[in-house]
Amino acid sequence: MSRKKSTVIIDEKTPLLLLAGPMFLELFLNTMVNNIDTLMLSHYDEAAVGAVGNANTIMFMMNILFNVIATATSVVVAQYLGAKRYDKMNMIYTLAVLVNLVVGIVLSGAFCAANPLIMSFLHVSDSMRPYSMIYIYIVGGGGFIMAVFNVMLQILRCNGFPKVGMYVTLAINAINIVGNYLFLYGPLKTLNMGVAGVAISTVVARVIAVIAVFVFFFVKKIGKISLRYMNPFPGKLLGKMIKIGLPTAGENLTYNLYQTTLLSFVNAMGDDAVNARAYCNTLISFAMIFSNACAMSTQIITGHLVGAGKSEEAYKRVFKTLRTSMPITIALASINAVLCRYSLQLFTQNQNIIALGQMIMIVDIFVEMGRCLNMTFVSSLKAAGAYIFPLIVGILSNWGLGLMTGYTVGVVMGVGVAGIFAGTATDECIRGLIVMYYWYKKKWIGKSVVDKHKNVLELDSKKTEHKIAAS
Repeated sequence: MSRKKSTVIIDEKTPLLLLAGPMFLELFLNTMVNNIDTLMLSHYDEAAVGAVGNANTIMFMMNILFNVIATATSVVVAQYLGAKRYDKMNMIYTLAVLVNLVVGIVLSGAFCAANPLIMSFLHVSDSMRPYSMIYIYIVGGGGFIMAVFNVMLQILRCNGFPKVGMYVTLAINAINIVGNYLFLYGPLKTLNMGVAGVAISTVVARVIAVIAVFVFFFVKKIGKISLRYMNPFPGKLLGKMIKIGLPTAGENLTYNLYQTTLLSFVNAMGDDAVNARAYCNTLISFAMIFSNACAMSTQIITGHLVGAGKSEEAYKRVFKTLRTSMPITIALASINAVLCRYSLQLFTQNQNIIALGQMIMIVDIFVEMGRCLNMTFVSSLKAAGAYIFPLIVGILSNWGLGLMTGYTVGVVMGVGVAGIFAGTATDECIRGLIVMYYWYKKKWIGKSVVDKHKNVLELDSKKTEHKIAAS
């Protein structure tokens, strides 16, 4: 496989914003998809807003499971491209897409089957339960589409095409807005589908997005995806990718399970608390997307540098990212806290919800500070091949600090939903300092995927190439 010229050349000299800029816009537009759903539904039926918020928590958990292979793909592709070992790419691309498709189909069916149990576990109120269930049946049933999309997006980003996700997400927004309008206020309103209509427009937009990224992949000749690369099946390569992906996805999964448990506490506080959380999460998403874009960009750059054997350059680059992302994240969270009294009125005129929201947004300043540390250093540790430590720290901090603090302050002390967020702030800040210290002490050096799994990948590749040549 010959190396094709990328839109962005990724090495130690790559400007952060060259990658982070398009990713920021992509995340911003992706955030707008959920925010538009929330805004349009808030004028249709306020109970639907909290219901979809509950459902999206489950959808996020599903997405984390899909990212087992997608995350491994990002790490492996970035490091091997950095090491200029392009002959392994087609096998990795094909395996990642095929496995995530199969896993996606299985998980989509499992989540739909478990839908009633999930609603009971979350203590979803009777007024919200029908909306949440229909949303999960439709969007969750089509979850395998996002499984494939996630893998393809990682492949394109690591190959230096960060703008593709931005353009595709822009298209998703346009399709989603049109679809929502048609079902909620337009000609299809007479069908009285409501939340079901919003879910259908979301799935249709995602199908078009998957088609778009595949077309781009083949038109640009980035690589090839073919079943011939799976004969003989590269079982050892899959095992190593799962070994990388499970801890990294597990760290995110335990966080989401912990957040889901906190959500069950919020649901017990009443519909106003649930809606306040849903509206505030909509605003909070804007505060975190810049630091998230910077972390994702640094992960790709770090993977290339580690793969090329440039550990010192990778070490310095991560701290340079933090000096950019942290001040901007704090500023955005502070602006959110100051303006939320007015911005929340875009969604509701319920003064109790607005009052709860103001308390949440003040606490969120500290949540975002810690989250910025976590996203920056955890992403870089994964890119360097140190994927076990973030999992261990995540489990201990989420359940030992976040959950206990949230329950104590929010439920026992009666602070309410803002107390739940205080638990999250405690978890994020302390865990962020721990992973930063781990990176500072350079404990991650020597864990490169390229070096560790070199013989395995070469063996699988040679078997596959020999088989192809024979055919």
